[in-house]
Amino acid sequence: MDIIKQLQWRYATKKFDASKTLTPAKLNTLKEAFNLTATSFGLQTLNLVIVKNKTLRESLLPHSYNQPQVVNASHLLVICIQENIEDSDVIDYYNNIKTIRNTPESILNPYREQLQGMMQKKTVEQRQSWSKNQAYIALGNLMTVCAIENIDACPMEGFIPEQYDQILKLGEKGLKSVLILPVGYRADDDMFSTLKKVRKSINQTVIEI
Repeated sequence: MDIIKQLQWRYATKKFDASKTLTPAKLNTLKEAFNLTATSFGLQTLNLVIVKNKTLRESLLPHSYNQPQVVNASHLLVICIQENIEDSDVIDYYNNIKTIRNTPESILNPYREQLQGMMQKKTVEQRQSWSKNQAYIALGNLMTVCAIENIDACPMEGFIPEQYDQILKLGEKGLKSVLILPVGYRADDDMFSTLKKVRKSINQTVIEI
């Protein structure tokens, strides 16, 4: 597959075909891609909430500035961060490394203590900001995988997180929504799908030293 061709094919889909849905296999690919996204230290302080229920999505529409993609897409992906990063998160992470890799405690302890110390020095707001930066990495990764899989997507910051959190009951899970990504298949009459992609020349955006 020509990855550049696929990236030229993708665009921020404005109109989805509401009659088309992702297969379980396609959806599973997106789940796996999200889970394999690079995160700082590998700590994975992100969660992906997949909303298929259209009635629920209709209740989110007014809090998405009435952007129809939220309802008409096959699924709505909501990228969330943890409300807080606890000491137990770091401990569980290194316990998982020990289990999977059979790494000795003597090797893991210094790294565990370093990460615990770093997190303890951050305020809750700083921890959330740290996680939010990584949410954008997950978004970019999902968009690239969507392009490879011929899945249309529309990355969006235009929504009211507090309302999403309330409707999806994210607070009960210790989560906060930060980004949304409707995914599915473009409508045949979406005029934006045929427009030429507008980008600066590579010479303007890439500096070789």
